[in-house]
Amino acid sequence: MDPKKFGKIANEKQEPWKAPLLAFIEHIYLKRFGRDRPADVKSIEEVFRAKEKKKEGRRKKKEPQKEADPSDQKTNSFALEKP
Repeated sequence: MDPKKFGKIANEKQEPWKAPLLAFIEHIYLKRFGRDRPADVKSIEEVFRAKEKKKEGRRKKKEPQKEADPSDQKTNSFALEKP
């Protein structure tokens, strides 16, 4: 459901057999998801905050791994070999 493409579909005045755009979107949503409305409606701000919180959790989880032990890191085996 790409909102950029809805403008092309919204010409019910030129083609009277087409449904109005809002009715069309409702029909497509029902057909795709099996319900007429989303189960959990969130604002854009709520979605953004949740995404940022998830990113921050990942960052905090990675920090202890980086600081744990530098000797655990893989070394380049080619640098240790002598010809």
